[in-house]
Amino acid sequence: MSVSQLPPSQPSNRLHVVDALRGFAIVSILLLHNIEHFDFYFSPTNLPLWIKSIDKVIWDTMFFLFGGKSYAIFALLFGLTFFIQSNNQAKKDKDFRGRFAWRLFLLLGFGMINSAFFEGDILSIYAVLGLCLIPVAKLSNKAVFWIALVLMLQPYEWYRVIDGVLNPDKVLPDPASWAYFNRAADYITGDSLIDTWVGNLTNGKLAVVLWSWEMGRVFQTIALFMFGMLAGRLGVFETTPSAKRFWRKALLIAACAFCVLYPIKLYLGGWIDSQAILRPLQTIEVSLTNMAFMVVLVSSFTLLFHTVKGNRLLKGFSHMGRMSLSNYFMQSIVGSFIYYGFGLGLYEYTGATYAILIGVVLAILQSWFSTWWMKSHKQGPLETLWHKATWI
Repeated sequence: MSVSQLPPSQPSNRLHVVDALRGFAIVSILLLHNIEHFDFYFSPTNLPLWIKSIDKVIWDTMFFLFGGKSYAIFALLFGLTFFIQSNNQAKKDKDFRGRFAWRLFLLLGFGMINSAFFEGDILSIYAVLGLCLIPVAKLSNKAVFWIALVLMLQPYEWYRVIDGVLNPDKVLPDPASWAYFNRAADYITGDSLIDTWVGNLTNGKLAVVLWSWEMGRVFQTIALFMFGMLAGRLGVFETTPSAKRFWRKALLIAACAFCVLYPIKLYLGGWIDSQAILRPLQTIEVSLTNMAFMVVLVSSFTLLFHTVKGNRLLKGFSHMGRMSLSNYFMQSIVGSFIYYGFGLGLYEYTGATYAILIGVVLAILQSWFSTWWMKSHKQGPLETLWHKATWI
């Protein structure tokens, strides 16, 4: 069954699987950020060899499972949330697009504050790229699907591939983001909180924006926003037989695609000598490989959540997902304090093994706090503020 055959969604009840899935993404992002020292890559030299060997296994495993996938889940659910809010307003004969633009402006404010602590912030990027949903909000499912598919296939990188084929000896400069990331050590290792804020908001922000463009994240994120909106229109997160059939089919197709794409990712560098061809092809290939595995994660999670045992296992993520904005903020503030020079400076002493243990402790604490908070509140603290400001 194709997605176009699924019945349109009429979401009236909260989609708990989406809350749990968002919470799962928050936890995996937290664990990744910890082993990265919150975007400050540093390998301690005084660790014993046996710890370093474990560090490599943890690093490779975490990036295999979640690198480039957790953020993609977030992007998919961002588009889904846009549909739900827009659809709720449409039932009242109101157009949500103008209010959504204001909501994105508010998100940009949240993102810039978060960026002061953590240069790798995605909120500000989502706030800008989310504007692309406004012109496609009224288009047909088929039109949105094809636009999203073209963007997912990285059209700009294919232009670079063609240019590389025509000019195989062309020498490509290092990615522009590298120079900015290299400068981060000047302020992240220092003991000044103000210098860290200024550095992250200037040098760090440019580094992340350039990196997002160079890695194909701009087109991919917009495409995922649109696919998320389509997921809402088609009701694939509802507890219906047709939705379950959709996810079974999605799991099979995505798993097969990943089994083909992942070996190509591993060996592509040995097949092509020209950097002018190889570099854009790698961007395309990695983007598609991550997309395939992200669908494997989402479909597996969704199917498991709708079983009795799976629901008991995964519903613990729901409270974290319902206050994902607040949790994302807390991660940045606490994580930067733990690893950066203005705080505890643990980047010097923690490899992936120690860092992931810290991440697990932080995840448990966030889970406890989220559960405690949601017992007496409908939303997280920042979610409440964002909601009230949206409808001011």
